[in-house]
Amino acid sequence: MDVIPAIDFREGKVVNLRQGKLNQTTTYSDDPMGMADHWVAQGADRIHLVDLDGAFNGVPFNHSIISSIARNHPSLMIQLGGGIRSAEIIESYLRAGVDYLIIGTKAVDEPDFVSEMCKLFPGHIYIGLDGMNGLVATRGWTEVTKIPVKSLAQRFEADGIGAIVYTDIEKDGMMQGINFEATKDLATSVSVPIIASGGVTDIDDIELLLQSDSPIAGVIVGRALYEGTLNLQQALAMTRTLQA
Repeated sequence: MDVIPAIDFREGKVVNLRQGKLNQTTTYSDDPMGMADHWVAQGADRIHLVDLDGAFNGVPFNHSIISSIARNHPSLMIQLGGGIRSAEIIESYLRAGVDYLIIGTKAVDEPDFVSEMCKLFPGHIYIGLDGMNGLVATRGWTEVTKIPVKSLAQRFEADGIGAIVYTDIEKDGMMQGINFEATKDLATSVSVPIIASGGVTDIDDIELLLQSDSPIAGVIVGRALYEGTLNLQQALAMTRTLQA
């Protein structure tokens, strides 16, 4: 299981949103590149980037920052979400050095788009499913649909997606522990890798995910790292020791 530091961008700054709400934003840095450098120095070999401006506006806003991170760290695996809504955007980011593009709102609005992108860019397409009480939320979590997370995950399973990034909105940024049961339930429902997100607080959450009988491919960690309740080096050491 990969422990994946998150860097969320808004207006060129590194931020965290509680439950995806703009009015509950904490700014951690005005140097996104320096933050990426920091997590790499701490041992991260994969990083999760979110263009929050892109998520809320539907078009990329932080392409230059993201491209610079990819260029400065060519061996770093980068997964990116936020405003990924066209083949042109995907191609642009892949050329810039991003490894995986996470389709969220567009996947819900136009499911066939996912199948088309998987054919055009095999191995590079992830789906981001954000859940609120088991239902899919879209457009930067501002709208909650009537579609169950599990059924949509199963819908995309046959399209050849590389992984599903599952975020529990109620837990996200709250540092109240990950929604283990919901994450585990989703992992047992599909064969594609599940990357957990939302609510990680400390090393106990990492240990809990590692003990799941339904393998979790990775876990994205944001606020806990920035607030210091989770040490990245310790978390990486735990996962790598158990996997050795």
